[in-house]
Amino acid sequence: METTVFIEAQGLVKNYKGIQAVYGLSFTVFKGDIFGFLGPNGAGKSTTIRMILSLIRQDEGDINIFGLPLSRNRKRILSGIGALVEEPRLFEYMSAYGNLELLGRLSGKKISHSRIMDVLALTGLEERWNSPVRSFSHGMKQRLGIAQAIVHDPELLILDEPANGLDPKGMKDMREIIVRLNREFGKTIFISSHILKDIELMANRMLIIDHGAKVVEGNVQELLNAAESNLRITVSEPERAVAVLKEKPETMDLMIDHEGNIVMKANRELVPDINKLLVDNGLKVYSLMPVNSLEQYFLDKT
Repeated sequence: METTVFIEAQGLVKNYKGIQAVYGLSFTVFKGDIFGFLGPNGAGKSTTIRMILSLIRQDEGDINIFGLPLSRNRKRILSGIGALVEEPRLFEYMSAYGNLELLGRLSGKKISHSRIMDVLALTGLEERWNSPVRSFSHGMKQRLGIAQAIVHDPELLILDEPANGLDPKGMKDMREIIVRLNREFGKTIFISSHILKDIELMANRMLIIDHGAKVVEGNVQELLNAAESNLRITVSEPERAVAVLKEKPETMDLMIDHEGNIVMKANRELVPDINKLLVDNGLKVYSLMPVNSLEQYFLDKT
């Protein structure tokens, strides 16, 4: 079955006064993706997002969205995109409903009362629909930013750090909203985040960039499964356990972390042998857990 391409970027280059922000960047986002966009601070993520939204022009390269060249179809393409770039721009003296109603008018689309209320319900703001935005917490404002991005029912969402500044509950709420938008409402989502666990939990595909260039692109789980695994071992007498494990030539990069666990590089096939070795030496093994997190993968790549 043919897969629909929603964003195709080819050879993007952007320079600022001799500083290269993005260099030769190419990637593809397919319909139905939650596409994670990762990179260290200053890697070129925000510049790339601004090029996709045509807020700035690339110096070189091409961007096609919905199969159309962005340079020649800007208005048509942007009508099908919703965006939240870092923090939403809100009229604080107006209500949540008023902000969405005004945005609907500015978009040129007729947004019904029921549509606005449905969007407020989806983002958990229906009970505060008539409250002035100045009374909202930071997390509520971020949710209203999502509501702004989807009120005109776009096919594609561009979200730049949507969990920026949120507490753990706020991050969880934001993650649940994004997953619902993808799975229940069929939105394709391009999301930049420095919260790597969020991307690991949400995204099916990802792109990592560094110094403006692509490091890796692909399916999240396939990339993580292909990476070299770490093993975290919780054991009695960790220092003696390290000494025992060092006698086994297949074990590598042994260390004790800040919680007193042993962390080491080891293939999955070695786990039973490692467990037996520790037990045979009179050590109590409480857990052996393969650890192959996006955080470790990201750090290894950048």
